[in-house]
Amino acid sequence: MTWTVRDVAHALLRAQGLTTIFGNPGSNELPFLTGLPADFRYILGLHEAVVVAMADGYAQASGRPAFVNVHAASGTGNAMGALTNAAYSRTPLVLTAGQQVRTVIGLEAMLANVDAAALARPLAGFSAEPACAADVPRTLAQAIFEAQHGRRGPAYVSVPYDDWAAPAPEDADALLGRRVTSCRAPDATALDGLVARVRDADRIGLVLGSDLDGSVHPDILMGLAEFLGADVWAAPSLWRLPFPNRHRLFRGVLPAGIASIADALAGRDLVLVVGAPVFRYHQHEPGRYLPDGVEVIQITDDSSAAARAPFGDAIIADPAATLAGLAAALGVPDELADDPARWTPSTEPRRGTGAVLTPGEVFATLREALPADTAYVVESTSTNADWWAQVDLRHPRSYYFPASGGLGFGMPAAVGVALAERDRATQPGAARRVVAVIGDGSANYSLGALWSAAQLGLGVTFVILRNGTYGALRWFAGLLGAEDAPGMDVPGIDFVALAGGYGVCGVHAGSAEQLAELLAPAPDRPLLIEVDTSLTRPDGRPLQEDR
Repeated sequence: MTWTVRDVAHALLRAQGLTTIFGNPGSNELPFLTGLPADFRYILGLHEAVVVAMADGYAQASGRPAFVNVHAASGTGNAMGALTNAAYSRTPLVLTAGQQVRTVIGLEAMLANVDAAALARPLAGFSAEPACAADVPRTLAQAIFEAQHGRRGPAYVSVPYDDWAAPAPEDADALLGRRVTSCRAPDATALDGLVARVRDADRIGLVLGSDLDGSVHPDILMGLAEFLGADVWAAPSLWRLPFPNRHRLFRGVLPAGIASIADALAGRDLVLVVGAPVFRYHQHEPGRYLPDGVEVIQITDDSSAAARAPFGDAIIADPAATLAGLAAALGVPDELADDPARWTPSTEPRRGTGAVLTPGEVFATLREALPADTAYVVESTSTNADWWAQVDLRHPRSYYFPASGGLGFGMPAAVGVALAERDRATQPGAARRVVAVIGDGSANYSLGALWSAAQLGLGVTFVILRNGTYGALRWFAGLLGAEDAPGMDVPGIDFVALAGGYGVCGVHAGSAEQLAELLAPAPDRPLLIEVDTSLTRPDGRPLQEDR
């Protein structure tokens, strides 16, 4: 049998466990998709931004790379916003895009991507178009390995569509058994130095990053924090939660400003930043990076993050292995004793009036009505303070947020997370609950994800917080002296009606009691719940105070 390039590509994807394809096909992609093996499944999204965000959620929740197929330059362009989130969360995505036939690319024929590899950079750590058909399988294999072990994150390959039917190289099957493994254990000297500095410190702080969620169990992190008596923060600009937010040592998510972080870390002599950059700032607050007397050691497997940090020392190694070595050297107990005093209760939420709930009331209802291990995908940036004041997240993979702040992530990512959780479930109907908490401004970026959820029959719940405005923008308008800027209100959107158009049951909850009743049964189909909420700022104060 003579294999084509397409045959080898399909066999390679199977060998690497990439038999789920997220896509929105165009004409250039059909030659790759024809003859798709029976054990593959194709997850259709109605827009490339939805496709990439679904794959992002699926890869994060499953802990495995995800494969994406988009349409030439236009499809890649549509995907770029979602790709920013995947780049900053370092999600291992392998994207392929169809290209025009080789003989007309230089003529700039319709659907030709003239400089395909450049289009996906710098968001894709690896981006290439093979120089010839014979090199397509090897380039695809490189993209798969680069996504997992190189810069880690999205990798991109543009393939002229006439390449797929070309004969494969004679020895192309040598790719199928290849494996690449990362083993970046901490250097013994570096680990000894870390242990010595921790032992010499009197007041230690831990800043834990999103990279740890799913790779280091919370019990290990809690044991280390309690042994050291260390205050614990989540790293700023958080997209996953590595540490239970109701633990008595948890001090919240670090604010994403230079001066605010310096104020928060004051009084510590050593701060370990683990699995996070130093630091991902947001709002500009000029000031000194650190107060006097505070030393920082960063532990990360992201060499780029270590290299660009403006202060502190760095150890480039696997954070899980480094923490295990540190804990063993310090004598941290292997098992965590049960201690009810470990947990702090949620605060009483501010109450709304009538049918308009406060975000805090909504989040308190979610906490009380849903299972403790519910996975939340959150895209409501103006309700951060209320969210962290109310939720109780103690399980890995319980929190997902757009890593670059790019809106449109939440709804399709929730579809991807729910698909991964259903794949993981050992029995039908036993999948973990997945709930998307989405602001009404954010929801409009990717409503098409509802259709994919309906077609897949996923029991994911979408809770839409409807306040008729871009709340975070109104807060920033006050900070920047731009209160008269236009375009900050989005009134009059009926999400219940929109859900029905996509084949999803939509209902309006007019009270906390109605919301709790709707949440109580585990749905076997997607459900959208629209809730009218009061205006708030990210710090939890009512937005009306600024008006």
